[in-house]
Amino acid sequence: MWQCKVISISRALGAGGEEIGRDVAARLGFRFVDEEIVATAAEKAGVSPEKMARIERTPPLIQRILQQMGSTAVEPAGYVPPSAHTSPGYEALIEQVILETAAQGNVVILAHGASIPLAEAGGVVRVLITGSSESRAARLSAQGSVDARQAGKAVEDSDRERKKYLERFYGIGTELSTHYDMVLNTDVLPLSVAADAIVAAVKE
Repeated sequence: MWQCKVISISRALGAGGEEIGRDVAARLGFRFVDEEIVATAAEKAGVSPEKMARIERTPPLIQRILQQMGSTAVEPAGYVPPSAHTSPGYEALIEQVILETAAQGNVVILAHGASIPLAEAGGVVRVLITGSSESRAARLSAQGSVDARQAGKAVEDSDRERKKYLERFYGIGTELSTHYDMVLNTDVLPLSVAADAIVAAVKE
């Protein structure tokens, strides 16, 4: 009998993926893992979690925007996010930690492109939480951290960097719906309903 032991959630910025992931984990009694991936990989590599986070990806977009807001109302024209330099050893460590975490079972893994290395693993449901750029920007703006213009820029930059991340780490030039078992669009679906759908799917 098939039984889900791992839920891998990938999400676009502003789509509500973290909220959904935490909700699903709480309902199922699963662990919720996100930054632990980076921390464990850093421990294995003998570097700080902060350094490993820089290796894995560029600084969080909202953080960069807020830093810019400290000195100017909007990001300066021509602003280019700093590039992340990776080494094959560190990349392999992050993937190893993802696989080890999944092997422990009863876990919701958020982000890190985990759905790609877990594609052949048993008992895994891979979920993409997404939405239109407009609805995602509106959700970010509604949270009060940034205004509508900055939220739109954050979503645009995040989508571009996410694409680069998948290509750099996993050689995925074009992200497809077939990389996932479920694709949920939160433009209309309330986040709680999206969580309902995931829980229902894994309990079948």
